[in-house]
Amino acid sequence: MSRLVEGPDGQPRCGWCAAAPEFFDYHDREWGYPVGDDTRLFEKLCLESFQSGLSWRTILAKRENFRAAFARFDFGAVARFDDTDRARLLADAGIVRHRGKIDAVINNAQRCVELVKAEGSLADFVWRYESDDGAPPQSRSTSPASVALSKELKKRGWKFVGPTTVFAFMQAMGLLNDHAEGCAMRSKAEAARQAFVRPQ
Repeated sequence: MSRLVEGPDGQPRCGWCAAAPEFFDYHDREWGYPVGDDTRLFEKLCLESFQSGLSWRTILAKRENFRAAFARFDFGAVARFDDTDRARLLADAGIVRHRGKIDAVINNAQRCVELVKAEGSLADFVWRYESDDGAPPQSRSTSPASVALSKELKKRGWKFVGPTTVFAFMQAMGLLNDHAEGCAMRSKAEAARQAFVRPQ
């Protein structure tokens, strides 16, 4: 896919936006802008794990259903999900009904509660892995930082958080600016990153 594509306003956008019309809005409003909110960070890790083997278009179309099904990704609430909740989720046609991924979200919510107790917040923890390895934007599917973060999450018991999944999370949550050179949103994302107060 071309590194750039013309957006609805005639300005260039990252090439992946061409895959679906709804990607332009997601790309312009969300992707690559820094996030310091634990709930949003947890949600994105979960949605990226659900995307594994599927298209982001599928997950984006079902995002509100996922939010409704998983208590809007309040990880404290999801950590208390039981077998009744698992049965409810497996019967919910509005989400991706993959037993392993559903179990992983519940497990990861429990691990997230532990992480927050140990580290202060999920944001405090993940932003320690912010980095730019110098590679051209959108030229890779992992990075040294995503490999390191994936390894640490797995060490802490998280599931479905491989380096590629974690890299997609880092791209989307603004831990690096991976908008293509020439993309109209690249400078906006960078300005947001410059203004963002990193968690301490």
